[in-house]
Amino acid sequence: MTTPTLAAALFTAAQSHAIDAQAMQILGVDSPTLMARAADAAFRALRRRWPEARRIVVLCGPGNNGADGYLLALRAREEGLPSRVVAVVPPATEGARAAHDRFVKGGGDVSARLDLGGADVLVDALLGTGLSRPPGDAMAEAIDAINAAGLPVLAVDIPSGLSADTGTTAGRCVRADATVTFIAHKRGMFTQDAADHVGVLELASLGADDRVIADQRPSAILMQPQALPRRPRQSNKGQYGHVLAIGGDHGTGGAVLMCASAALRVGAGLVSVATRAENIVALHAARPELMPRAADGPQSLEQPLEKASVLAVGPGLGQGSWGHALWLTALDAGKPMVLDADGLNMLAKYPRRFTAPTILTPHPGEAGRLLGCDTRDIQADRFAAAAAIAGKYQAVVVLKGTGSIVAAPDGRLQVCPWGNPGMASGGMGDILTGVIAGLLGQHAEDPFAAACLGTSVHARAGDLAATGGEIGLAATDLLDTLRAVLNGVDHA
Repeated sequence: MTTPTLAAALFTAAQSHAIDAQAMQILGVDSPTLMARAADAAFRALRRRWPEARRIVVLCGPGNNGADGYLLALRAREEGLPSRVVAVVPPATEGARAAHDRFVKGGGDVSARLDLGGADVLVDALLGTGLSRPPGDAMAEAIDAINAAGLPVLAVDIPSGLSADTGTTAGRCVRADATVTFIAHKRGMFTQDAADHVGVLELASLGADDRVIADQRPSAILMQPQALPRRPRQSNKGQYGHVLAIGGDHGTGGAVLMCASAALRVGAGLVSVATRAENIVALHAARPELMPRAADGPQSLEQPLEKASVLAVGPGLGQGSWGHALWLTALDAGKPMVLDADGLNMLAKYPRRFTAPTILTPHPGEAGRLLGCDTRDIQADRFAAAAAIAGKYQAVVVLKGTGSIVAAPDGRLQVCPWGNPGMASGGMGDILTGVIAGLLGQHAEDPFAAACLGTSVHARAGDLAATGGEIGLAATDLLDTLRAVLNGVDHA
């Protein structure tokens, strides 16, 4: 396993506090010095992003996040920029009180009155990574004022109201245009509600390097751009997997077509389709490279299953007797498999633990059914939910959504930073199933790696396809951009 770096490693709030302490020890600095470095990094980010800004209002809370805010305001004053502080709650920690006093002694203006008038930029230094409950009345009022001001907002370390662990918002949350986080990334800033609150994210190391995380196992890893290696000139289709896509009940032939087409587009050597007889002509017309055959029951799957190296089960499968019979036959074959859609819904009804390499790709609703809980429970902690499904079924899990999470039964977690709202449209999940199945056929020995690569490629292809606009993006638009991403020509 590659040693994680500060750029890719993600940590919980508790781990981040331990990393801060380790950084001080390695760097040979005390807490006030580290806070000063944080304030300086945040101020420099503010100046880069809004170079024309002259008047800054910093909203400070009672803890060390507030201390960073006081010191940022002091730095701004030292640079000749009028700045003032709104102390929403008086400083309560030693660090916050010391920073408050330094700002005041430097001629700074501190007021408890929530007055944001005259500002060019607002700085959110209200609440740090230790948030464990909804913001109180004063904080909630301040957050509402920030969001209603219509001004650029810089968040210090994390937008106030956002959970560093889960990416959920506890009541109110600041909507920042940019966030400067310190030393190490917090995992909650890459999933769930974070996308609507973090803005442009910048990591400021404050002089630290990878040594500060040597004693901490990352809670998760942030996916990095990948492309498949160039193929040997001496290649044949048998080297790159034979995917069998199973699905397409009455009226849903398009789902299995999209799945199979995506498997082709990511390099599967051969792709077969087992589906209703009524879909065969349409499949031949739409994608002549596919090899469809009518499946009217378990016996008709015997020959296709024997030839296939990887199965993609679920797109358009339905939960009727036809779908259930094919689903059961496919699972009993013991082949490497990607399971999606109604394949997951039937797994929730008839649970089993997998021994062959298996990848499950639930959206939050399907994930809730797999764990026997509500969708809200899944979204409350997506990291825990993905890990729980992986453990329960002994399969790799791709929990889809904003900041998709890939979990392995051994506890590994990766988070996808790509994707866009235009991908919230029918058929995107079918494309993802085909992408992962096609890659699993080429990397069947490592389903976790195949799931991570497939998730990232799918999301990046969606971003590339959305360059002309997110609204109206169709799932089949990704069939062209998938090739660009996998061949490393998308400039990601």
